[in-house]
Parts: sequence; C-alpha cells; structure tokens
Amino acid sequence: MDNAGQTAQNVVAMSDHRRHVGYGPLAQVEAYWEALRGNRLMPRRSDIDPRGIESALEFAFILERVAVGVGRLRIAGGHLRDLMGMEVRGMPITAFFGTQSRPRVAEALEEVFQMPGQTTLHLSAPAAYGRPALTGQMLLLPLKSDLGDVSRVLGCLVVQGEIGQTPRRFDLAQETRHNVLGSATKALTYASHRPEQSLPEEFAFAEDKGRFTRSERAQLPPYLRVVKSEEE
Repeated sequence: MDNAGQTAQNVVAMSDHRRHVGYGPLAQVEAYWEALRGNRLMPRRSDIDPRGIESALEFAFILERVAVGVGRLRIAGGHLRDLMGMEVRGMPITAFFGTQSRPRVAEALEEVFQMPGQTTLHLSAPAAYGRPALTGQMLLLPLKSDLGDVSRVLGCLVVQGEIGQTPRRFDLAQETRHNVLGSATKALTYASHRPEQSLPEEFAFAEDKGRFTRSERAQLPPYLRVVKSEEE
C-alpha cells in the first residue's frame, strides 16, 4: 500500500457512538481507536492520523510510558493547556491530579499498558475561591509503538464547567477498566479524600493542601522561641 492509501485508511468516518454520554470528544476518540484496530488488539502509534479525530483534537493527547506507572505527555490539545494554565508537553499525566489520587492513577495507567485495556477515569474538582467545581472524564486507550511494545496511549480529557484560576487538579472519583480481549468490565469507585474544613484560599499553594485543616493548624506547637538576654 502506498503512502496515500495508508493515509486514507487512517482517516476513519465516525459513526454514532453512544458511550460517554455528554462527553462527545471521548466517544469520537474511542470510536476512531476501535475503527483503526479492526481485528487487532490495538492500533499502532503510527496509525494515528490527527485528521481522523479533527473535531476532538483540542481534548486529545498521546502519552509515552517512561517508567512503571509513569506516562509523559508527548502531544496535548489546547483544553489540557487551559486546565493547567501552561504548556503541558513533557509533564506526567498525574500532574492533573491531587496528591491523594496520583498513586491510583499510576496504577490505572500501568494496567492500560500491562493488561492491556481501555480505562475511563471519572474526575471531580471541588469548588474553591476563584475555582468553580468541575467534573470530567479521561479516556486512556493503549497503542503499540513502532517496536511492537505497548508503550503509548491515545487519550482524551474533557472537563465540564468554568475552569477559573489555574492550575486545576482533580480527584479520581471512579474508574472503569475494560480488557481489550473482551473480558468483563471492572468498575471501581473511590471516596473523596478532601477535608471537610480546609484552609481559606489565602493559604493555598499550587499543590494540594491535603489534610491540613484550620483546626490542625491551631494545634501545632510554636516553632519559634523568643530568647531574652540578661544583659542590657
């Protein structure tokens, strides 16, 4: 097959895909991935043609596995940059999550590579000063590299709501895993680790505050002493 034929094959017409209701770009990316793989376990990274998901490019990304549970962004759409308020290429995908959720996200990502499987992460971000509440979904789909190993991911992240002040980071609320071999879907639901009473926004940092609350702050012992000399 010549290059023109290969390019034409990679641009797949999108059909009505009813999964991910309310998250159209995720449905488009998943349908494109399914069409490309055909009767294979998964497509290759080189199969991906941006024109095949043109209307979802703003939300799409490609990860490369660089270590166990670590995937760095090689390509990322504008929606991801808007959420972080900066260029995100080269960042680990866990940078979009709070510290409590990062180990679970790393585990989910590694399962995409190892199972291999499709995973949908359901995300939430509570409201704070200058930051409205957000909900979202992230789709992770495995890809083979040109060497034949499963070390790439075609992904899509869609967040609903006004972004507000950046960077925005998310809690992992639920996870749905599906083996590409066709085994049963596994759904996991997580309780929020956000504290009920947190510090006001003037104490906020770029990283999550974790479980550091006002009451805990009041109970901390003083860390400075005033030493008065006896000499005048």
